Amino acid sequence: MKRLFAVALLIALSARSGGTQSGRVPVLVELYTSEGCSSCPPADALLESLQREQPVQGAEIIPIGLHVDYFNNLGWKDAFSSSTFTARQRSYSPIFGDDLYTPQMVVDGHQAVPGNEGAQVRGAIETAARREHLPLRVSAAVVTDKVRLTIEAPAAPSHSEAVQLIAAITEDGLTSVVNRGENKGRTLHHVAVARRVQVLDTLTAKSSVVASQLPIERGWGPHLKAVVWMQGVKSRQIYGAALTSIEVVSKPRSAGLQPAQPN
Repeated sequence: MKRLFAVALLIALSARSGGTQSGRVPVLVELYTSEGCSSCPPADALLESLQREQPVQGAEIIPIGLHVDYFNNLGWKDAFSSSTFTARQRSYSPIFGDDLYTPQMVVDGHQAVPGNEGAQVRGAIETAARREHLPLRVSAAVVTDKVRLTIEAPAAPSHSEAVQLIAAITEDGLTSVVNRGENKGRTLHHVAVARRVQVLDTLTAKSSVVASQLPIERGWGPHLKAVVWMQGVKSRQIYGAALTSIEVVSKPRSAGLQPAQPN
C-alpha cells in the first residue's frame, strides 16, 4: 500500500496541466534553424525572447525550435538536427513554396516569415491570435523512461479536413560550442529545442481523452516540456495548442536525467 501511494504521489507531483494563460490565445511558433547556419543565432535569440517575454498582447506564444539537417555537410553537424524536422518543414511546401531556408518561423501553420525579422514575426503572431482556436489541455508525467501524456482533445470541427493531434518533447537551456563551419568560434544557446515530434491521433466527431507516451533518450536534460497541437492535414493550419512543463521527480541516472532531491 505504501509503495502504491508513493508512486501515485510521484505521478501527481510530476503532472502539469497545460491550457492557456488567462485571456491569451495559444499560438504555435516553429523556428526552423541550424547550428551550421550563420544567420540563425539571431533567430534563436528571438525565439528565446518570445518565450521569456511573451511580448504580443493577447497571445500565449508556444515556441518550438526544429533543427534541420541540410546544413550538416558544411563543416558542422548539428547535434539537435533531424531529417524528421527537415521533412516537417518540407510539408509546408504546398502552402509556402518549395524553397527551404533557415532561419524560418512558421506561425500557427498559417504564415511563414524570416526567423530573424522580429517585427514580421510579432505581426504574424498578432494575426494568429485573432483567429479562433479550439481548446486543448495536456498533462505530463515522467514514468520510468517515458513521458506519459493525457490530452483532453475537442471534437473535430464539423465539415472540416482531417485534423491530426501532434505531440513534441522540447528542452530548454541547451548550449553548443561550435568549432567548425559558418559559426566557428561561437557559443550558441537554445531554448524549446524539439527532441521528438510524433503524430498521436486524429480528431474524431466527439471530444475525447487521449493517453499516449513518448520515450526519453539518454542525454536529455531535466528542463523538458511537452507541447501538443492540432493541425490540419491539408491546410497545415493549427487549430489549437497547449504546453506543459515536465518535472523529473524520479528518474534512473543511467538515462541522463537527474531525479529531484528529497527535502
